[in-house]
Amino acid sequence: MNMNKAYFAGGCFWCMVKPFDEYEGIDKVTSGYMGGTTENPSYEEVKEGKTGHLEVVEIQYDVALFSYNRLLEIYFAIIDPTDAYGQYQDRGTQYQTAIFYTNDDQKRLAEEYIDELNQKLPEGKSVVTKLLPYKPFYEAEDYHQDFYKKNPERYQEEQEIRNQLKK
Repeated sequence: MNMNKAYFAGGCFWCMVKPFDEYEGIDKVTSGYMGGTTENPSYEEVKEGKTGHLEVVEIQYDVALFSYNRLLEIYFAIIDPTDAYGQYQDRGTQYQTAIFYTNDDQKRLAEEYIDELNQKLPEGKSVVTKLLPYKPFYEAEDYHQDFYKKNPERYQEEQEIRNQLKK
């Protein structure tokens, strides 16, 4: 297996795991924090928006079975890349969208994808998703991992709110 990692911030990480977790070739999806200045931040610190971190998912995938472009397609289908203030019901800097690239190839592919997406958006709209270099990834507390499996009712409630706000 030729494993690689990708990092996406797209609002609350609870809603970001399941869409990626359902594909062959994706080995593991881990919720965590990235982009801030505090080492080993806690959920409570990140939630307050004072550490500079975003809620992120780390996706470990087999490049022979799953392309980075396919990850970008899934990612952009589940976020609003034109919202600079968070995602759906999750508001604040910790819920902004961002792609943390780990190499020049990921950066180039993301830039190309964003350029194409910008061409398709209505006049006056543009992608505000940040494209940032990799920073240390801090795994979130255990109770956040696989949230949709551990708390299916709460996950469904969050998804219903998110879907209503997407319209």
